[in-house]
Amino acid sequence: MSRDPFVGLIMATELEAAPYIEGLALTELAAEPFPVYQGERSRLIISGIGKANAAMACAYLVQQHEPGCILNLGAAGATDGRATLGESYHVTRVIEPDRPHLRTGTPFEHVPDILEGLPAATLATQDQPVKDPAHRAAVALQAELVDMEGASVVQTARRFRVPCYLFKFVSDSPAHTKSSEIETNIRKYRQASYAFFNDNVRTRL
Repeated sequence: MSRDPFVGLIMATELEAAPYIEGLALTELAAEPFPVYQGERSRLIISGIGKANAAMACAYLVQQHEPGCILNLGAAGATDGRATLGESYHVTRVIEPDRPHLRTGTPFEHVPDILEGLPAATLATQDQPVKDPAHRAAVALQAELVDMEGASVVQTARRFRVPCYLFKFVSDSPAHTKSSEIETNIRKYRQASYAFFNDNVRTRL
């Protein structure tokens, strides 16, 4: 695997990124147009929530810092009981339920790069938060996880021909319908997300 200068990490919020900043001993490099943190072999950019923010942050990271590969990390919701609260998963397929092909009506689909031997899941990315149980059940027909950034990161990385990997930890289930519950769970499980990255991913890049 590539031994290029550093790994580019893209995360939506400081809340999710805090253990990575501490664990990797990252220091602030820039605050605008996106917060960027740097370490010996990594740069971490905080994109903000949503597809557009994720795409812009990924493009900025690639053009300004030229990473050898890109990782999108952070929280995702479980669409049903297949993914366990607090567990981390390697995303091997991403769909966009809110972005159908004009001709076929099927969701756009993206395939990130894959590391073998890790617990895998399919991710649905859409701009609308999935809090309503009925909405979540509909998305569950196509994916075990749902977020608001992953598809855009993969698509942008592919455009620039940069390898891209996705890893998500489960911050909420169909039982969690309030933003406060999701935030509480992110705080509860974010350290385990970093431990998964550090133990299973970091040394393989």
